[in-house]
Amino acid sequence: MRAHIVKIGNSQGIRIPKPLLDQTDIKDDVELEVNKNQIIIRPISNPRAGWDNAFKSMAQNNDDALINGDDNISHSWDDEEWQW
Repeated sequence: MRAHIVKIGNSQGIRIPKPLLDQTDIKDDVELEVNKNQIIIRPISNPRAGWDNAFKSMAQNNDDALINGDDNISHSWDDEEWQW
């Protein structure tokens, strides 16, 4: 697909068609990289999105106890599902 470079203030840019944005899950900010004379555009993902709400919910449910080395945190899954 070809795109035309347009003047944007003192810079230049391209318009990215919506189908390409949808296909690549680009919503807001992107990361730009130059590699071997090519411009690479990647969506910026936030792998910790929603953690604040999850931690608040855990605190409200008293499910945010600190685990120390003496606690038994095993689960039946450890014996039934896991294979070494």
